Amino acid sequence: MSRHKEHTRPLPAGPRPTRPGVLTGRLPAALAVAVAAALTLAGCSSGSPASSPVAATGSPSASGTKQPTTPGPSNGATQLQEAYQTVIANVLPSVVQITTGDSLGSGIVYDDKGDIVTNAHVIGSAKSFTVTLANSTKTLDAGLVASYPDSDLAVIRLTSPPSGLRPASFGDSGKVQLGQITLAMGSPLGLSSSVTQGIVSATGRTVSEPQAPGSPGATIGNMVQTSAAINPGNSGGALVDLDSKVIGINTLAATEPQSNGAAAPGIGFAIPASTITNIADQLIKQGKVTNSGRAALGITARTSFDQQFQPAGAVIVAVTAGGAAASAGLQAGDVITKIGDTAVDSLNALTTALASLTPGSKVTVTYTRDGATKTAEVTLGELESP
Repeated sequence: MSRHKEHTRPLPAGPRPTRPGVLTGRLPAALAVAVAAALTLAGCSSGSPASSPVAATGSPSASGTKQPTTPGPSNGATQLQEAYQTVIANVLPSVVQITTGDSLGSGIVYDDKGDIVTNAHVIGSAKSFTVTLANSTKTLDAGLVASYPDSDLAVIRLTSPPSGLRPASFGDSGKVQLGQITLAMGSPLGLSSSVTQGIVSATGRTVSEPQAPGSPGATIGNMVQTSAAINPGNSGGALVDLDSKVIGINTLAATEPQSNGAAAPGIGFAIPASTITNIADQLIKQGKVTNSGRAALGITARTSFDQQFQPAGAVIVAVTAGGAAASAGLQAGDVITKIGDTAVDSLNALTTALASLTPGSKVTVTYTRDGATKTAEVTLGELESP
């Protein structure tokens, strides 16, 4: 399917819902500084431990009465805490902060050659960047390798990679399970090397991103939903399991339709590891994507409206010669109203339906032509790189 602009909107709940979201990269640098300053002030105390009237736990008070000792964590809690600390020590050195002009986001060290994978919307249309490693305050120069906005992924490369780079280890997306503990690492609100924790809330989500500077509003399938907090500046950072494996790239947070676009707490989405490695390897080796793994009809389309000016399908504007739609007999002017059992009332709905399918699979396409409803069996093609 040719590249296009998309509009997101809430859809009814289902097994693979499309959620309007807020992209969590490209945090304005000035805002990051302001947030850091505010948090520094908030952390100041009006007193010091020496002047506190509370006696130390487990030691005599001023009156000579021994205070009760607070019980320590259980063995299970201690083991979980140690597991968290081990994962953070293993993975956090692989998570970097990326500055693009006056905004910033996060990235993951992909190999020891200085390649860093991040979200395409983090870098936007920029070609040069500064990168700060987790274990350093020194900034490093980097340039663009290639970007693939249709999957919201990009690779940048350090101009002079330092020795001792720590490439991340990527996990098996097929083994990610509901309820699995996850840690999200990145630079939320400009606070570099931050970690939040949660669980895998769902897998296999199909999510439409909002249109934003540097983002065409891609629709991405098979995303991992997590309760780990994802905030502006987190985009491009790592979602990690307790085996120190990256299982996704933090990409966006859901929004509450009734709250004027405010982020919905505890609902974030990450692009799965299998998509990351597939796209990143191609961008590094070829400079472009020739095997997207995304299904396509081989058409250019737009939203069709009925006589009441309500969305009523996706009308085909042009058909790619030799493509999936052309081979099935679809023509320009046909209005697609259903993909399989999924109703299609807009271009966004069509894109969402295709995002949950795979190239080579067969699907029934329902459409109208000259007022008559027809169906066609289509063997889906693959979305090509722009």
